[in-house]
Amino acid sequence: MFYWFLKNIVLGPLVKLLWRPWVEGLENVPTEGPIILSPNHLSFMDSLFMPLMLSRRVVFLGKSDYFDKWYISWFFKGVGVIPVRREGGEAGEASLRAGVEQLGKGLAVALYPEGTRSPDGKLYRGKTGAARMAIRAGVPVIPVGIIGSYDVQPHNKKIPRVRGVRVGVRFGRPLDFTRYEGKEDDRFVLRSVTDEIMYELMLLTGQEYVDEYAAKVKDQMKKAAAPPPERRDEPLVKAG
Repeated sequence: MFYWFLKNIVLGPLVKLLWRPWVEGLENVPTEGPIILSPNHLSFMDSLFMPLMLSRRVVFLGKSDYFDKWYISWFFKGVGVIPVRREGGEAGEASLRAGVEQLGKGLAVALYPEGTRSPDGKLYRGKTGAARMAIRAGVPVIPVGIIGSYDVQPHNKKIPRVRGVRVGVRFGRPLDFTRYEGKEDDRFVLRSVTDEIMYELMLLTGQEYVDEYAAKVKDQMKKAAAPPPERRDEPLVKAG
């Protein structure tokens, strides 16, 4: 009920008024049954633009950090976001199990393969979570190209731009990976599936592809922008 209220009464009309989003490829999205939606990630606003284009409910896997902040955790809980811890290992496995459980209920589960927002509007190397989930659950992956949202709110801006920008959402053809049944732990298969998803996203968005993880590039950018450590010159003549 809360999800419907936010989408149709509060956020939906506001987003459509401000950014007039356009959509292509809705015929590629089944109106029912389990699917994985795999969008590129340019902005915090992506999690609003994409679901608004669909009549069916979308459940997101989102970073658990959001649930640590009381002033926004209510929103993520209300719209059914599944918290994902970034430590990997058992934590990542638990998140994937939660996603597969939602797919078992016939829901549409969305997962950003890049893992974090693009630092500069380019498309970055995908992580294998969506591939692992698709193979384990035996459901199709629909790549989703989001266009223009980086101009609305890049990762380093807190206030979105509301003038002069239109956002588009393109839903690609469903990708079937059932031929890899039972190979959800094969790292070569997972990389092949993930690269196929990223290639489709590149075609849908026209973004330049960078074969590095976005999180790594962000860290490098932060280090490059950080001021150099304070230098303390030793005296020419030491006392004593």
